Amino acid sequence: MSVERDTVQIPDDLAFASFRQQCESTQGWQQKYNKLGVGVWVQDTSEGKAVHRMKCRIEIKDVPAELVYDVLHDNEYRYKWDKQVIKTFDIARLTVNADIGYYSWKCPSPLKDRDVITLRSWLVTDNDYMIINYSVKHPDYPPQKDLVRAVSILTGYLIHSTGSGSCDLVYMAEADPRGSLPKWVINKASQYLAPKVLKRIHKVSLKYPEWKRKNRPHLKPWLYPEQNKLPTMSLDVLSIQHAESLENIDESALSEENASDEEGIKG
Repeated sequence: MSVERDTVQIPDDLAFASFRQQCESTQGWQQKYNKLGVGVWVQDTSEGKAVHRMKCRIEIKDVPAELVYDVLHDNEYRYKWDKQVIKTFDIARLTVNADIGYYSWKCPSPLKDRDVITLRSWLVTDNDYMIINYSVKHPDYPPQKDLVRAVSILTGYLIHSTGSGSCDLVYMAEADPRGSLPKWVINKASQYLAPKVLKRIHKVSLKYPEWKRKNRPHLKPWLYPEQNKLPTMSLDVLSIQHAESLENIDESALSEENASDEEGIKG
């Protein structure tokens, strides 16, 4: 469980170490899915709290960690494989390994679609590649009428290299979707949708090298900061996005009968 922030800060080495520890820990997590190298765990939420905690893990035996890392960073490629994305773009650069970005996504019908503004940071160590984010408020990007502004408390990916051509990928999310979600949504997300998303990431990672060769193959600003042409901005412009300041949508009575088969898992 993460401690909610009071001020906007760039994640430091301790923050990344804590994220890695949470990804690897089993204490306090209940496994909901375990099949063909894919596992999903959830953590009970405090009574009266809308925060949902989930993590998913997949064993990838034929793609190296650094390639999966590129796939998760490449917004241009995301439009090719992320069926739920409505719009995603980077807003500004904070440091060589941190930026501010926008992401909106389609939720399974009949739920309303969501969006987030996040501070994202990334770190590469000897065997691990990590990307983490949390929600912030940006004065130029207020909540929109047709979307529910969700809150990421701590969301991210841990890609652990298990060999020259293999890795383990963990996605962990601690978020407030700003809605009283029905139980069937939570169960579907943990037992069906999350495994499907990780399997898709594996599949599209296999296709990425061929696609990248035809689409600005040398452009990887997440690896080469000198390629980053985003405007810089100060942390002083930003503030923490607290869930309590946003509208809460009651969707608890929505029926599963009319639900679509869309993932609705934020990336």
